Amino acid sequence: MERRVSVEGVTVKELLECGTHFGHRTTRWNPKMKCYIFGERNGIHIIDLDQTVRLANMAYKRVADMVALGSNVLFVGTKPQAQEVIRAEAERVGMYYVNNRWLGGMLTNFKTIKQSIDRLNEFYQKRDSGELDKLPKKEVLSITRKMQKLEANLGGIRNMTSIPDIVYVVDPHKEKTAVEEAKRLGLVTIALTDTNCDPTGIDFVIPGNDDAISSITRITKLIADACQEGLERRQTIIRRDVEEKERSSAPARAIEKKPTSRARAFVARETREADEDKEATLTDSTVN
Repeated sequence: MERRVSVEGVTVKELLECGTHFGHRTTRWNPKMKCYIFGERNGIHIIDLDQTVRLANMAYKRVADMVALGSNVLFVGTKPQAQEVIRAEAERVGMYYVNNRWLGGMLTNFKTIKQSIDRLNEFYQKRDSGELDKLPKKEVLSITRKMQKLEANLGGIRNMTSIPDIVYVVDPHKEKTAVEEAKRLGLVTIALTDTNCDPTGIDFVIPGNDDAISSITRITKLIADACQEGLERRQTIIRRDVEEKERSSAPARAIEKKPTSRARAFVARETREADEDKEATLTDSTVN
C-alpha cells in the first residue's frame, strides 16, 4: 500500500512521477542547497523528496491558515514553463499572479505600479462602455497597443488594491528581484527551489525541479489548493460569526471581509486540532 506522507495528498511517489527529484548538473549547483540534496546520478544532483514533501506540507499549512484569516497570495513565475500554470492556478482560486515580466518596484513601489493598474482598468471601462468607438481609429490603435503591454505585465494584479501577505515563486534564481522585494517588506516567501538557487532568506523552501512543467504544476497546484482550503475556512468562520451576532441580537453592522477576533480564535483552535491530527498521521505513517 502506498504510504501517504502528507494528509494533503502529496506523496514521494507522486513527485517522482513528476520528476521533481531531478536537480541541475553538479557543476551548476549552489552549495547552499547541499542540505536538500540526496545524492547524484550521471552528473545530475538528486533532490531529497522526503524533505520536499515535508516542507511542501508546512508551506501548505501556513498558506491555508493565513488565507483563512484574510491574507492573499501573489503567484510569480515568468519562465515559459511556468507561465500558463501560474495563471491558471492563481485564477482558479481568485489570487493574484505575475507570469510575464516582473517590473521592478511591483511590491516596494506599489503606489506607482497602482497608477498603471488604474490606467489599465480605466481603459477596460472605456472599452466596455463604447467610449473608444467614438475616437479616431489611429488613436484607438495607439491606446490599444499601450494597454496590451500593460495587460501582459499587470493583468494578473489588476484587482490587487494592496500588497499581498504571501508571495509564492517558481525559481527564486530567475525571480530574484521579486524575492528581494518580498523579503524587504517582511512578506512570507515560498519558493519552488532548484539546486542552482540560493535559498537564503526564503521562509518556505520547497526543494524541487523548477524546470519541468509537471513538477511546477504539481507544487503550484498544492499552493493553490491551500488557498482554496483557506478561503473555505474563511467563509465558514465568517458565517459562524454572523450567526453568533444574530443569536445575540446585537445591532446590525456591515460584515467585515476578514474574520473578526472571535473568528481568529476559532481558526487558532481549529489549527491546533489539525496539527495534532497531522502529527498522529505522520507518526502512524512512519511506524507503518
